[in-house]
Amino acid sequence: MSMKESRRDFLKKSSMLVGTAAVLGTSMIGCAQEPEVVIQEPEIPAHPWPYVELDPAAVEKLAYENFAGGGCCYSVASALLQTLSEKVGYPYNVIPEEMFLNGAAGYGQGTLCGALGGAFAVVGLVCGGADSKAVIKELSAWYGKTSFPLYQPEGEAPAHTVSGSVNCSDSVTKFMAAANIAEMSDPVRITRCKSLSADVARKTVELLNVHFGFAAAPEVDENEVPLGENEYIGEADGFGGPVKVKVTMDGDKIAKIDVLSHGETAGVSDPAFSTVPAAIIAANSTTVDVAAGATVSSKAIMAAVENALSKVK
Repeated sequence: MSMKESRRDFLKKSSMLVGTAAVLGTSMIGCAQEPEVVIQEPEIPAHPWPYVELDPAAVEKLAYENFAGGGCCYSVASALLQTLSEKVGYPYNVIPEEMFLNGAAGYGQGTLCGALGGAFAVVGLVCGGADSKAVIKELSAWYGKTSFPLYQPEGEAPAHTVSGSVNCSDSVTKFMAAANIAEMSDPVRITRCKSLSADVARKTVELLNVHFGFAAAPEVDENEVPLGENEYIGEADGFGGPVKVKVTMDGDKIAKIDVLSHGETAGVSDPAFSTVPAAIIAANSTTVDVAAGATVSSKAIMAAVENALSKVK
């Protein structure tokens, strides 16, 4: 097979051959000249790229199946891209899915969950500017407060855990501790992350379907976190999204502060979460010192506690 034939086959397969073959001469001293392929450069759609309504359950199932091909990031991104390729075609069908293999086991020493990384990339293709940030913020908040796994076609997981952040390290280590697992290679851990990836893929489609008007936004359940008589929920915006806390009161004193979820950067924000809640309890006040190097996260915690205290009767 000639190089020209190989190139033509490749371009046909990738839907890039939009021109037609033309014969630039029919003979050459009695020998037929090989037809030349005229390639017309395709027009790249303006950003953001077109989005159509997708089936959340179908994408969820595909992501679960794709996990074996390259881990969490690849699982989510490939499921979304393959479905968009089927429904829309070009340009989704020319994106190399292998580019998402580097997100397996999270990005940067287990910080951002790879499943979210794959989702964020596709959201960035179909949503522009503020819209993209809004969808990513909502997806991140959902991830941090959800008890995973949800999708379990192979049977019930031994544990369900809430990460409290968007970080792979938080999500995985909490599950492994709850399930009494010591090794990342444990099949139970792998199945759990496969399920989580399917969960993220489904939620991404649900949010995009709502954003583009293909589905109605679900009603917000104000009682999603069970509360005792002296417990109050508070929320405030941090650097990476909402910081959500539960404050337990003992009379007029702050007895306990639980950080339920946040999207702050692991490592950088750690001093805030390890010192500010304790300082607020000790002072019985939200006017305390910020943690060095984590000013925004510190102030978000204080504001979230204030929001909770505003609900005390």
